[in-house]
Amino acid sequence: MPRSRKPPDCPVEITLSLISDKWKILIVRDLLVQTRRFGELKRSLNGISQKVLTQNLREMEADGLIVRKVYAEAPPRVEYSLSETGASLRPVIDAMYHWGEAYKTGNL
Repeated sequence: MPRSRKPPDCPVEITLSLISDKWKILIVRDLLVQTRRFGELKRSLNGISQKVLTQNLREMEADGLIVRKVYAEAPPRVEYSLSETGASLRPVIDAMYHWGEAYKTGNL
């Protein structure tokens, strides 16, 4: 875990500590599809404030889940994408999607 804290002993707890926030898991979901700019993420995440999105993106970057790329333009363009570590969450997101679909349709 890139941030300077001791990771929990339990692997499930490690995963939860990185993506348990409602917004973080949805940010991962969106970035699995494509690289996005801040405004695109904000529009996609209905109800998130600019402050909360900024905070979550900073934490996810510090945790090594996302990559922030700033282009030297005026005005500056910033794009967010998943790191290799963040992209490795795809099976977790896929499992959550399939479970949610099964629950929604009563097929559990």
